[in-house]
Amino acid sequence: MHNTPSTIPAARRKMTAWLVGILVPLGIALVVAMIWLWPSGVHEELSLDDPYGTTESFSVESGSVSSVSARACNGGSETGSATDVQDELECQDAQVATDRGTYEVEIPAQVSASAEVVRGDNVKILVGEDLDQTGVFVDFERTVPVALLAALYALVVIVVARWRGVRAIGGLILSFAVLFGFMIPALLEGGPPFWVGLIGCMLIMLVVLYFAHGLSLRTTTALLGTFIGLLLTAGLAAWASDSAYLMGLGEEYSYMLTSVVPEIRLSGIVLTGLLVAGLGVLNDVTITQSSAVWEIKAAQPNISAKNLFAAGMRIGRDHIASTVYTIAFAYAGAALPMLMVVSLYDRSMVETIMSAEMVEEVVRILVGSVGLVLAIPITTGIAVTVAQAVAEPSSQTTQTATTHAH
Repeated sequence: MHNTPSTIPAARRKMTAWLVGILVPLGIALVVAMIWLWPSGVHEELSLDDPYGTTESFSVESGSVSSVSARACNGGSETGSATDVQDELECQDAQVATDRGTYEVEIPAQVSASAEVVRGDNVKILVGEDLDQTGVFVDFERTVPVALLAALYALVVIVVARWRGVRAIGGLILSFAVLFGFMIPALLEGGPPFWVGLIGCMLIMLVVLYFAHGLSLRTTTALLGTFIGLLLTAGLAAWASDSAYLMGLGEEYSYMLTSVVPEIRLSGIVLTGLLVAGLGVLNDVTITQSSAVWEIKAAQPNISAKNLFAAGMRIGRDHIASTVYTIAFAYAGAALPMLMVVSLYDRSMVETIMSAEMVEEVVRILVGSVGLVLAIPITTGIAVTVAQAVAEPSSQTTQTATTHAH
């Protein structure tokens, strides 16, 4: 039985009603769950000491380097290797002009070795009454370059993607609002990491996909695939964090966190981190697969569901290959200093990978990769089902019906 033009709108309405019947209750459940887990505000009473150790007598000032002079480093060289590394470094002294006056500042050798201080650089220094006109180097002032880079990023996205780029940036801002307004405070107050992570990530995807791509069956298909992928990733992450004994003790920030919130379970924070880490790539593959199926269907209206799925999966397999590399290299690049340090230990490669320092990164890569790989056939299958159900009648079908009429 062939579809007639009068039956197509009805088929689309039926499919739309079916998808709405799934997503609306799910969206309401997510909002209710977020309200239930919403932080009480106790986290606002938590704080760490000033990382610069400032008191009433000391403060951090921003200033501009007016002059720089080089000198030989004075002792204090680091040992532990065949040579004393710091003996080969050149130290610097700088004059830094601030609103409170000009200060003599000794630039640490490690800073000079990585980024030589030159006249005109903007830096932060620690000054105080007991230091006279001497300051202590704290950090570089990065506000202006980072702001310019952010503006360039927004400009490029908007120029290339136009209105959709504006919506994508808006979705990103809303995503961080969920992360910093709900997820992090809830975790600091001891909320269940699994549910905080899962609900927060699903809300982020609900906001991002519709905000960036608009309300459509194509976007809804991608959202369903993303939700299923997130559920699978959450289950796998929960199992992996428990069975692989991921305790979250591989970074100094973990110890700082436990000093402020002793009752917090770092293993649960690792679990939430596994979910958040895979959000971007998961969103990428699901929206791409959904769009690919719709475009193939539009180009080949007569294609069968089986062939449509096969065509979509051919694209998906290419996406899998490239995305797996993307995840692995992204994590490797972010953790490069740690990789360099652990590679110096006198132990085998397997022992290095299974160490507390590296195993979290390895599990993060594996969990994220499995989740996105499974999301591709799931999203493709959903997209094929929806696209076939709401497809407009083909020219071939119309010609057949005309022939039968004659």
